[in-house]
Amino acid sequence: MQYTDEKELVNREFDHPHKVLTDVVNNVEKVIIGKSKAVQLCMVAMLCDGHVLLEDVPGVGKTMLVRSLAKSLGCSFKRIQFTPDLLPSDVTGVSIYNQKTNEFEFRPGPIMGNIILADEINRTSPKTQSALLEAMEEHNVTVDGTTYKLPSPFLVMATQNPIEYEGTFPLPEAQLDRFLLKLNLGYPTPEHEVDLLGRQQLVHPIEGLETVTDQETLQSMQQKVREIYVEQSIREYIVNITTETRKHPAVYLGASPRGSLSLFKAAQALAFVLGRDYVIPDDVKQLATVTLAHRLILKSEARLGGTTVEKVLSEIMKAVPVPVTREFSSAKARERVK
Repeated sequence: MQYTDEKELVNREFDHPHKVLTDVVNNVEKVIIGKSKAVQLCMVAMLCDGHVLLEDVPGVGKTMLVRSLAKSLGCSFKRIQFTPDLLPSDVTGVSIYNQKTNEFEFRPGPIMGNIILADEINRTSPKTQSALLEAMEEHNVTVDGTTYKLPSPFLVMATQNPIEYEGTFPLPEAQLDRFLLKLNLGYPTPEHEVDLLGRQQLVHPIEGLETVTDQETLQSMQQKVREIYVEQSIREYIVNITTETRKHPAVYLGASPRGSLSLFKAAQALAFVLGRDYVIPDDVKQLATVTLAHRLILKSEARLGGTTVEKVLSEIMKAVPVPVTREFSSAKARERVK
């Protein structure tokens, strides 16, 4: 078999989408300085119709990240401030009786948007948290027996504070499992923080942020992501990783099949973001922790012994054999070697 022509068969249709994605990341970084990896991973979630849980201390830019992303993508932005007295109808919407028409009219809630900021999601009751379950999984909401389709694209980006637990309601496993990625921004470097002070001296940079793409382009890219080639050995590699999470002696509950599917989709999206139309093992390695860590529950004795889910996943990634794959630069190259 001859592979020497693979580099000449680069899929040119990826040039434009990759430039769009680069423009989006650069645009968001005008507001969120020095966090290109986090922005890139948010784009990964958006491209494969996933959701993101941002867990970090206050003041590091979680809200600004979501607003900047929505503005850059030309998507509608809705914010839900979760509080203990928030009701499910405050999220999904409510039917109100119209005396003029003698009929009930549906007044949509803030969930009816493209990019939803669920701010401090763990501060509301489990009853209200559950209002997001159907929306996040099926992209629908049901009110008074009637199902309403959510707009597309649709992305929930939820925030929570990992330090302050007083007056909070931890997210149940069923809800955590619906988040594709769990990220944290972390503090900026001193150099980036000095730059931040200068940029915000006169006006906040988000006020002048421009839209760099539109919803139609984004939906087109979402479709292209589904076509990213994933070799059989890499599919088995993903399943082997999630299977090991269920066998590890320190783990009480391992990753579900949804975890395998999330890692699969995220790897496709990351390959697309990086300008490839095929997945390599490094894509899976880079995403394993942010995709699977929040889905694992450790045994109590393991937690007391200082074990973390990150350590467990690190052990698993070292133990699971990495497949040897061919890096095909285009679909045409793959057809040639069949």
